[in-house]
Amino acid sequence: MLTALRQNTPPPARALRKAGAVTELVGDTPLVRIGRVARGLAPGVRILAKLEGFNPGGSVKDRPALRMIQEGIRTGLLKPGQTIIDSTSGNTGIAIAMVGAALGYGVRLVLPSNVSEERKGIIRFFGADIVYSDPLEGSDGAIRLCRKMVGEDTGTYFKPDQYFNPMNSRAHYETTGPEIYRQTEGTVTHFVAGIGTGGTVMGTGRFLKEHDPRIAVIGVEPDAPLHGLEGLKHMASSIVPGIYHEEELDLKVPVSTEAAYDMVYRLSQEEGLLVGQSSGAAMVATLQVARQLTHGTVVTVFPDFGSRYLTTNMWTSWKENLDVGDLEFSI
Repeated sequence: MLTALRQNTPPPARALRKAGAVTELVGDTPLVRIGRVARGLAPGVRILAKLEGFNPGGSVKDRPALRMIQEGIRTGLLKPGQTIIDSTSGNTGIAIAMVGAALGYGVRLVLPSNVSEERKGIIRFFGADIVYSDPLEGSDGAIRLCRKMVGEDTGTYFKPDQYFNPMNSRAHYETTGPEIYRQTEGTVTHFVAGIGTGGTVMGTGRFLKEHDPRIAVIGVEPDAPLHGLEGLKHMASSIVPGIYHEEELDLKVPVSTEAAYDMVYRLSQEEGLLVGQSSGAAMVATLQVARQLTHGTVVTVFPDFGSRYLTTNMWTSWKENLDVGDLEFSI
């Protein structure tokens, strides 16, 4: 009888983090091994993806948003009663709105009007104001409009300026890089990340290179100026972020919108991972890198989950093409 009871005793529960505020839950996201999608690789090669959707604001952008705002408070540049403002394609805006709500600051965000309805809704639900820029001008149009607003009313706003604030990449140097190195027990050989502001690939890559200069750091960008990869920038045709230094990369891989979308569908159906467009692009590039190796640990970043893109062309066109039923996605 005692033997039977012992056999049915559940394993001890894992210790869960306790937090005094939601901001303390940013970071420490899990790595997951990619299996079926990575079939055919050399036996000594594995692919791991860091799931940044597990951050409390739902994306990798929680890290720099929190770090930039904390630094603004520390330096006195962000004063009580000021409004936090920045331009964003969505995820940074959500992160800033979340941190602003948690710390008691008003938030105003400039977004291209064609970002997904889910992201617009989440930002509004955190209590932030939204100003829309021309969708045809993409993230660069949001940058220009935000600069104009701050220039017309300088005393009202604190602008973290994610594209030029060194605390963006510093956040990844201090958190994402150390987490990956620790989680892989120092076995990471290649790091692959999409280029938006450049913060993730720059900061994480810098940390990893300092610990092992042999680690290859690879950036991922859209293969054309007009693309459907929200959050990523085609650098040759864009305002280049001040924190982005291409000479620090070992390689830059262009990825088409179609290939990224196809990979998103594969990840959902073959891995059970519902992710966004930029994650699909990162996975395409990661596979290209991994297929050239005989051994190694390739780590990539999935910036968010796909639930905030269900009303975008990526999923609505997939529904139409594959006849997945009468599902209606709305916010």
